[in-house]
Amino acid sequence: MNLILWGIVLFGIYVPQSVSQMVDCFSSFTLSRGKCSGLLGQVQKDKCCLNTNYGYQEADGICKSCGRPTWSEWSSWGECTVSCREGVTQRRRSCYGIGDCADPENLGTLQTKPCVKRPCCPVEGGWSEWGNWQLCSVTCGDGMKKRTRTCSEPIPECGGSCSGAAEEATNCSTEIICPTHGGWSSWGRWGPCPVTCLKEGRNPEKEVRTRTCTNPLPSVVPRGNNCEGSNTDTRPCSGLPFCPDDGNWGAWTGSTPCSVTCGVGQQTQRRKCDSPKPAHGGRQCRGEDQKTGVCVVDVPCPVNGIWSEWEEWSKCKQPSTKTIRCANREGTRRRLRDCIERKHDGAHCEGEIVQHSNCYDINNCPMQGVLTEWSEWSYCKPDCGQDSEQTRERVCVADISKYRFQDRSLFTGFAIINCTNLENDIERKPCHNVPECNNKE
Repeated sequence: MNLILWGIVLFGIYVPQSVSQMVDCFSSFTLSRGKCSGLLGQVQKDKCCLNTNYGYQEADGICKSCGRPTWSEWSSWGECTVSCREGVTQRRRSCYGIGDCADPENLGTLQTKPCVKRPCCPVEGGWSEWGNWQLCSVTCGDGMKKRTRTCSEPIPECGGSCSGAAEEATNCSTEIICPTHGGWSSWGRWGPCPVTCLKEGRNPEKEVRTRTCTNPLPSVVPRGNNCEGSNTDTRPCSGLPFCPDDGNWGAWTGSTPCSVTCGVGQQTQRRKCDSPKPAHGGRQCRGEDQKTGVCVVDVPCPVNGIWSEWEEWSKCKQPSTKTIRCANREGTRRRLRDCIERKHDGAHCEGEIVQHSNCYDINNCPMQGVLTEWSEWSYCKPDCGQDSEQTRERVCVADISKYRFQDRSLFTGFAIINCTNLENDIERKPCHNVPECNNKE
C-alpha cells in the first residue's frame, strides 16, 4: 500500500510529513483540567513529544499529555443526588500521560460518600381566603385595585411554599375624566452634517435634531399643559476627518529564531504600516502586523527525575551485640529509593536517597492482643447501584502499651498475638439514593 505524503511550508521551506502521524501540537498541558493550550501547529506526534511538558490532539479531538502517566487531583465533590434527606456525592480523577498510572492503593477513578443537603423534605402550605379589594389607585380616570392572601392554611414546613400569587390586581374606574398634559416624543435622529471634511483652523458646522409635543398631545377639555422647553437641539459636528491618506504595509522582516531550544516552537515575522503611514484620519493597513509559523528543533527536551517508591525497610538491628527481638529495646533500620526516569540532562530529584528510623523487632514474639478503636467509615462501595454500602471495622492487634514509642509503623515482623475473647468486628450501613449503574461504563 502506498503511503500518501503531504507537507507544510515553514517560511518558504517545504517539509514533507506523514498524514497518519500528524497531530495538533500545544505548548502547555494543564494537569488539573486535562486541557491543552498554546497551539503551535501541526507536526508529527514524536516531534511534539520531544518536550514532555507539551500536549497534543489527534483526530478524536481529545487533549493528551506528552508526559509520564500522572494522576490528576481529585475533583471537587459533586452535587448530592437528592435535595433532601440522605443521598451520595461523588468525585473523580483522571490519568494523563503516555502509559498507565500506578494505583497501589486501588483508589480507582471514582469515589462516593453519603451527603445530606437538608435533613427534611419541604411540605407545601395552603392559601387563606382572599382579603377585601383595596381602594382604586387613582382619583380620576382608570387605575388598578388589588387584594392579598396569606400562605397560612396550613403554614408550609421545611422550606415549603404555596403555589401561586399572594396578590391579585384588576382594573378600576373612577368615572372622572383626567386632564392630559403634553409630553415630548423621543428626539429624532441627528440630521446630516453639512460638510464631510473638516478644514483645519475653522470651527465645525452644527447638526440638528427635533422632537414634538405629541407623547401625548395635551387635552383641550379639560385643558392639559403644553410641553416645556425647545423642540430643537444642536451640537457641533464631530469625528470629521482631515483629507485622508491611507496607510500601506512595508516589507516583512526576517524570521525570528525558533522560540525553543528543543522540540516544537514558533517563529515570527513582522511588518509595519509605514509605506506610507496613515495621515489625517486615513485608514490603517488591513490585516495582521505579524505572522507565526511552527518550527522544530530536533533535540529531546530535558526530563526531570522522579523518586521511585521506597524499598522495604531493612532488618531491625542494633550495632551492639545485645538482642533486641522481643526485648522492648530500640533498634535501627533503613530503606532506599532511586531517582529514576531522568533524561537529557533533566534536574536531579530533591531530597534524600536513604531514610533511617528507630524500630522494634517483634517477629514471632508472644504478645497480648487488644481491640483497636473503630475505623472511620469507608466510602460507599460499589459506586453505583442499590447494593452500595459503607463499612468500618475494629481488629485485634498486639498490645504495645509498654513500649516507649507506640507508632505501629515502627514495629517489624509478625508477633504471635493472643486474641482470646477478642474477635475482629465489622459494621455495615447502606448508602441511599446512589446512581444506577451504567453498563456502558
